[in-house]
Amino acid sequence: MISINYELNRLINFALKKNLITTDDVIYSTNMLLGTLNLFEFESSNIDEILDTPTPILENILDYACGNNLIDDTTTERDLFDTKIMNCVMPRPSEVINKFNGLYKLSEERATEYYYDLSIASNYIRKDRIDKNIVWKSATEYGNLDITINLSKPEKDPRDIAKAKLVKSSSYPKCLLCKENEGFYGHINHPARQTHRIIPLDFSQGQKYFLQYSPYTYYNEHCIIFNSEHIPMKINKDTFRNLLIFTDILPHYFAGSNADLPIVGGSILSHDHYQGGHYTFAMAEAPIEKKYTISGYDDVEIGKVKWPMSVVRISSNDKDKLLDLADNILTSWRSYSDESVNILSHTYDEPHNTITPIARKRNGTYEFDLVLRNNRTNSEHPLGIFHPHDEVHHIKKENIGLIEVMGLAVLPARLKEELQILTKYLINNTTDISNDEIVAKHSDWFQFLTKKYSNISKENVDQILREEIGLKFLEVLCHAGVFKRDETGFIAFDKFIRQVK
Repeated sequence: MISINYELNRLINFALKKNLITTDDVIYSTNMLLGTLNLFEFESSNIDEILDTPTPILENILDYACGNNLIDDTTTERDLFDTKIMNCVMPRPSEVINKFNGLYKLSEERATEYYYDLSIASNYIRKDRIDKNIVWKSATEYGNLDITINLSKPEKDPRDIAKAKLVKSSSYPKCLLCKENEGFYGHINHPARQTHRIIPLDFSQGQKYFLQYSPYTYYNEHCIIFNSEHIPMKINKDTFRNLLIFTDILPHYFAGSNADLPIVGGSILSHDHYQGGHYTFAMAEAPIEKKYTISGYDDVEIGKVKWPMSVVRISSNDKDKLLDLADNILTSWRSYSDESVNILSHTYDEPHNTITPIARKRNGTYEFDLVLRNNRTNSEHPLGIFHPHDEVHHIKKENIGLIEVMGLAVLPARLKEELQILTKYLINNTTDISNDEIVAKHSDWFQFLTKKYSNISKENVDQILREEIGLKFLEVLCHAGVFKRDETGFIAFDKFIRQVK
C-alpha cells in the first residue's frame, strides 16, 4: 500500500538534491503538494536517496491519485497531474534565468548544463520515456548514421480521445512553441507546461527569441530557439544571421532550421523557430569532396559536401561576407530550374525550392551547411519527387526534416514489433511473409535479406537488421537529394554553383 506521506518526503528530498528548491523552500513546497493532493496531514521525515529522475516517486504518487479518484488512470491525465505535482517544487522563471545568466558569465557550457539538468530533474524532459527509444549507429560510406526507433511518445488512450472531443477549442496558447506555454496548466488537448522554463535571447535588430529544450530530445541537449511572436517560418537572410548570432551566444551548440515549405519542412511551419544542441551529426563530420570559387568571395571557403543529400558548405571568419553568400545561394536556388534532373523552381505561382540551413562554429570559424531542397510532386511520386519513395515507405514514409537531413533517422514506433516478428521469420528460414498483415509491407525487403544473407541466426540477426535499416535510411536520404550521387547529378550540381553571383 502506498504511503503518500513517505512519497512526498521522497519528492522533497529529490528536489533538494537536484537543486530545484533550497531548504528555505521546503515548507512552502510541502504545503503546495498537500494542497494539490487534497491532504491535510503531513509528517516530515529524513530521506537519504539519490535518483536520476523523479519518475519512480511520481509513479507512486500518481497511483495514489488514481486510487483516490483525483484523476482517471489514463496517460494524458497522469501526465497533466504529475506536471502539476512537479510545479510545487520548481524554481520561478526569474530564478532560472538569473541562475543561467550567472553561470553564463563563467562558462557557456556550465549555463546550458545547468539548464538541461534542470529540465530533466523537473521531468519536463521525460528521460525515462526517451531512454526506451531504440538507438544505434549504422556505418555507411558517408559516416555513422544515427538510427532511432521513437518509443518516447505514448499512444493516446481511447478515453482521452473521447474526452478531447468535449473540450472547448482554444487559441491560447496559439501553438506548442509560443512563449505563453510557460507555466500553462494544459488540458486533454494541450500538454501541461507548469515545469516549462524559457531563457530569453537577444538577437539582432531588436528581435526577441527564447531558448528551451525539446521535451522529447532526439540527441544531446536538443534545444529549440523560438521567436517571441507567433509568426510563420521563413528562410531568408535574417534566418542566416540569427543562426550565426546563436552560435556566438552558445558556440558549443549548432543551430539549424527546417525548410519553410511543406513536404520538406518537417516541422511547425506556423511559428518561426530553429533547433540546435550539443551534438555532432554525421553530416558535420562529412568532408568536402569538391571546392569552388565564386567571384567576390575570395575569403570564403566553398565546397560540396560528400553527403547523400545536396549540401553546399561555406565557411569564413568574415560574418558579413558569409551572410551575403548564403543569401545569394538561397536567392539563386529559389528561382533555379534544371529539367534534366527534375528540378523546377515553380509550378505556376507555387514555389518549390528552398534551403535547410545549419550553422556552427568550427575552431572559431563560422560555417554554414546549406542543404538544397525541392518539394515538387508528380504522378510517379505524389508525396514528393525528393521525398522517401515507395520502396522505403515500409521503414520511413514521413517528411525529411532538419534532424534527418543531418543524419539522424527518427523511425516510427511500429518498427519495434515488426522487427521482432521479422526476426523470428528470418531465424526460422520462412520464405513468404505476405500473409502476415503486420509485416506484409516488408515482403520485398524480406526477400532481399534472405537472398543477401545465407546464414541468419539468433546471434547475428539483430546486427543484420540494424545494418540494413541503416542502409534503408541512407536510401531515404539519397531520395531526398536534389542532385543525385551520379555523374549526371555531379554535373548538375556544378552547373548550379557556376551561376551563383
